Amino acid sequence: MISHPTERDIAAIAALNNLFVPEGKTLHRTKQFVEEHLADYRVIRGETGRIVACVALDEYSPSLTELVGLAVHPSARGRGYGVMLIEDIADLARRRGYDEIFATSYSGAIFEACGFIKEKLDEFPEKVLRYTRIDRTEVEMSEKHCFSRMLRAVHPTAG
Repeated sequence: MISHPTERDIAAIAALNNLFVPEGKTLHRTKQFVEEHLADYRVIRGETGRIVACVALDEYSPSLTELVGLAVHPSARGRGYGVMLIEDIADLARRRGYDEIFATSYSGAIFEACGFIKEKLDEFPEKVLRYTRIDRTEVEMSEKHCFSRMLRAVHPTAG
């Protein structure tokens, strides 16, 4: 059910993501962003083959990645697609060797159900720096919350 998108899907992914921009639930994504991150996306298609849900990874460092662009079309809600995509993309991040994945969202319940814990955004200065340059409102979150999940045990270095 979850699949890798193709180049033919770029416009559909951007459109689905951008459906939620007016509500402030997602950041605007250009077709160029989607194209550059195509290998980092996972999608779910409806019965007609149309993309009804998507999510992606956005790397910050070799050990840290962000879950971005989680979007489920209103016609496909209530089927568990959000949880399925969160689990799949977290597994992809783990397989790629990231130690930690984080996300920002208005909806904490879905992330907490997937094993994420609520964090202060200040714990991720990389996010603050990057999004201050892109969209200041993303770091001036009043109702949005930050969540993280460890993907690997972090071992202190022997000294």
